[in-house]
Amino acid sequence: VQLQASGGGLVQAGGSLRLSCAASGRTFSMYGMGWFRQAPGKEREFVAVITWSGGSTLYADSVKGRFTISRDNAKRTVYLQMNSLKPEDTAVYYCAAYQASYFSGSYLPTLGYEYDYWGQGTLVTVSS
Repeated sequence: VQLQASGGGLVQAGGSLRLSCAASGRTFSMYGMGWFRQAPGKEREFVAVITWSGGSTLYADSVKGRFTISRDNAKRTVYLQMNSLKPEDTAVYYCAAYQASYFSGSYLPTLGYEYDYWGQGTLVTVSS
């Protein structure tokens, strides 16, 4: 699976952005999808995950209620809608894919090593 993230940019605090991650290669619907981010000088952290069907999602506490992950399997794309952005949301955002069959139906992976494929990242900068 090849992943291409896009949609990053510069936005003022309180603003919104929508990130997209387009997939190519193997059957997209076989994979659950996640978003991670890495701020300057910090470790990569989990942001959100969605199952292959889109039926279940999970968010980091820091973004819950502000970010929404969704997917369109027909378009082979996963999205991250980010609202009420804060300066602390500034980071490079990465999309990643995990093999859905590796995990039981109710489990949503949040650790980087649980993911098999990664996109190149897109920079989000939130100014105060």
